[in-house]
Amino acid sequence: MKKYRIGPDGKATFAIVQAEDELAAIGMVLGASWAGARAMTSTSGPGISLMTEFTGMGYYAEIPAVIFDIQRVGPSTGLPTRTSQGDLLSIAFLGHGDTKNVMLFPGSVAECFSMATQAFDLAEQLQTPIFVLSDLDLGMNNWMSEPFPYPEKPLQRGKVLSAEDLKRLGGFARYKDVDQDAIPYRTLPGTDHPGAAYFTRGSGHNEKAQYSERPDDYQNNMERLARKFETARSYVPRPEVVEDRGEKIGIIAYGSSDFAVRESRDQLKREYQVRADYLRIRAFPFSREVHEFVSKHERVYVVEQNRDAQMLSLLKLDLNASHTPKLHSVRHFNGLPIDARSVTDDIISQEGR
Repeated sequence: MKKYRIGPDGKATFAIVQAEDELAAIGMVLGASWAGARAMTSTSGPGISLMTEFTGMGYYAEIPAVIFDIQRVGPSTGLPTRTSQGDLLSIAFLGHGDTKNVMLFPGSVAECFSMATQAFDLAEQLQTPIFVLSDLDLGMNNWMSEPFPYPEKPLQRGKVLSAEDLKRLGGFARYKDVDQDAIPYRTLPGTDHPGAAYFTRGSGHNEKAQYSERPDDYQNNMERLARKFETARSYVPRPEVVEDRGEKIGIIAYGSSDFAVRESRDQLKREYQVRADYLRIRAFPFSREVHEFVSKHERVYVVEQNRDAQMLSLLKLDLNASHTPKLHSVRHFNGLPIDARSVTDDIISQEGR
């Protein structure tokens, strides 16, 4: 930060704060983001649990935030130095009531870096908390990587109205769906216009940000938030379709499982003459490519590092019901990084070979 975040006047353009706990950390992030800064924090599964209430506020009040979750084995203390992909379902719906959160799944240390940039852009474009789900395999082990390229694209701040914009418009309604994409416009504190101010609240509000307990105001707001989640499908990183040659079998994986799956595909072809197409999911909500990949294949194996097949569950919730019988689970959850042989043996067993 001291190398890259010093302004022309020689002063720091950043702040790093050691919070006393995870509740304070996410509270600081939301406060800083509301004020116009880009802010993030990091944690693991138990810390995510403590961030539940503030996450719900960020979702409902529509405040940007970035949270890195370095997943490790649970429940509770579990195996605190072992790796896992067990936080998907808890984060996807983290909050009280109806909540849906955007998640990114880096598959390498290079993507941990590049997806940080994407996460900040998404948080401001969508005005919502964005979760980046890494794991202890990526977070604690040594990895070889190409040098990280310094970001050259301008920051995507999203729909932020300036004083000049407000003079032209005459004012705005904080939670009004002007563009029919369910993403409203916002202003930042200190904007020099009398129409810039609004109340930010985690309680019921109408499109003008006024307190309201009217059933129609609440329902309209919640339906708009659901539509915004659908809009997010076109914003999040597309999946990586490693190969799609129309084979009968498809494999879906995400995160650090990528390396094992790539090697497993070679084993399947070399040892069993089984060819499988492969798609790596990089974000939730799922984009159309994920739906298309599943529809093209007779059987799709979903590879993940948790006991309860959490990614498979999210896919079943999202896909057309006629496609869900195609999905089969390949799970690895002993705390050690997933290996290719485990993937290969599980798929061959389910194939009846």
